[in-house]
Amino acid sequence: MIIAKKSIKTFILSMLLSVSLVGSLFAQGHGEETSHANDKSSHHEEEKFNPSEFINDHIADAHEFHIADWGGHAISMPLPVILWTDNGLVTFMSTEFGHGKYRDVKASEFTRTDHHRKIVEKNGMKFEMVNGNIYYADKVADIHPADLKDLAKAFDFGIRPINLSPTKNAFSMVLSVIFLFLIFSKVGKSYKKNKMAPKGIAGFMEPLVIFVRDDIAIPNIGAKKYAKFMPYLLTIFFFIWINNLIGLIPFFPFSSNLTGNLAFTFTLAFITFLITSFNGNKNYWGHIFAPPVPKALWFLMIPVEIIGMFTKPFALMVRLFANIAAGHIIILSLVALIFIFKTVFIAPVSGAFVIFMSFLELLVAALQAYVFTLLSALFIGQAVDDHH
Repeated sequence: MIIAKKSIKTFILSMLLSVSLVGSLFAQGHGEETSHANDKSSHHEEEKFNPSEFINDHIADAHEFHIADWGGHAISMPLPVILWTDNGLVTFMSTEFGHGKYRDVKASEFTRTDHHRKIVEKNGMKFEMVNGNIYYADKVADIHPADLKDLAKAFDFGIRPINLSPTKNAFSMVLSVIFLFLIFSKVGKSYKKNKMAPKGIAGFMEPLVIFVRDDIAIPNIGAKKYAKFMPYLLTIFFFIWINNLIGLIPFFPFSSNLTGNLAFTFTLAFITFLITSFNGNKNYWGHIFAPPVPKALWFLMIPVEIIGMFTKPFALMVRLFANIAAGHIIILSLVALIFIFKTVFIAPVSGAFVIFMSFLELLVAALQAYVFTLLSALFIGQAVDDHH
């Protein structure tokens, strides 16, 4: 009976979250249609709904949390913009750039006389946001459209200041750290006070910790060496899981796509790579630089083994990124069908699939945390394994 009640509560909560997502996105779509209608009356043109821009706008990082659109105006939660410039530190709120419509504009569409440009002037300098990046306004017109996707240009501080701003993903990451700190602080206090069987949140967390220890760490690293790596494995398991869940909640202060961001997954995979490399024993390095094959094949096997050192963390990075980003894209694509077909009759079908995908994503959120932790333990175990 208790399980049934919990299942009903979980179902109702999932329904509310899914309806909130569809409602929020529908509101945005309606706001966009209103905005397009106004543009048509003034310019006799009507822009078509672009599902790619619609999806990219939601899964991309930003300097604000977009909540909804009302009457053609965006309702958003701004974040502070912190820039280190040639004239020192500059700070202001992201609302001064306006809403995200300035993020996805091609550089070729900007000119020095363009009245649509949103320029912020601070400390004797002018700044402009293009595709989510902040540039010096007087440099924007000189940027070639291809340069906006050039990774090298991201470090060209002659055309853009050093951006120290907390973006939506950074905000969510800090929020998840706070959640984890509060949860495990409470669990620790519970164990100090209660010497009997764990209760409450400690009773929920203990099986998960034991699961990571007994089913991930010990089988892959070994009973003698697993304890050294347990703090890291527990951290990435709960850190990834809670950020996956945060990304599924479609309203502020959640709704980010942190684990669907390549920079985030790259950082986690790189940490695993460092731990694996620094803890590798002579057997591990010997297998790479003196593989157990005839010496005549070393010229072929040694490069393969070296490449294998980097393909393992690369697979970690891409697997987590692709699975989480794909889930968001599928859900948003289902919602976009309503605006593509321009009929409310598709809404019930789309909404039903969105609810189904939301339930599936709850499973994927835990599964991807498990897979990343499992593979990290496997790679570490290979590095510290003794020669038999």
